[in-house]
Amino acid sequence: MGERPRKRAAIEPAATLFDREAEPAPQDRRPVSVSGGAALVVARALGTALWSVGLLRQWGSIRADLDLEPDESGVALGVLLGFQGFWMLLLLALAWLIWRGGNGARILVMIGATASITASAIAYFAAGEEITVHTTLLTLALDILILLALSSRDARAWTRRRRA
Repeated sequence: MGERPRKRAAIEPAATLFDREAEPAPQDRRPVSVSGGAALVVARALGTALWSVGLLRQWGSIRADLDLEPDESGVALGVLLGFQGFWMLLLLALAWLIWRGGNGARILVMIGATASITASAIAYFAAGEEITVHTTLLTLALDILILLALSSRDARAWTRRRRA
């Protein structure tokens, strides 16, 4: 069997992150981290669909809380569901690009996951918003797992090689 890649030390200097010679040799086969990352992005898209279903179920009470007229309510719901549908399709497209070895898609998804995690943290600490299974726990957990999978050395080396 081949040589196992060296695990990253907790006290590794930041300069080694940019050293291409320190990267493991790119594999011909897709690393598990890339496959898992793409699967997690698909799961994140499915989480968006579940969130939309939850929105539909709660729309009556949301509409009452916001005191929306029936015309305004339909427009607002359409805009929200349209955005969610676009977001879900974008996530599925990015998952496909990651699966195929797209480094740009990998980086874009990691930036999006970081922004989502940061927004959840700000909402929790500044606004006192609860993180529950019914609100953001599922998407937050998936974003963290996506970051862990797609930021691995194997994923970075394989996607960089695929574009080189």
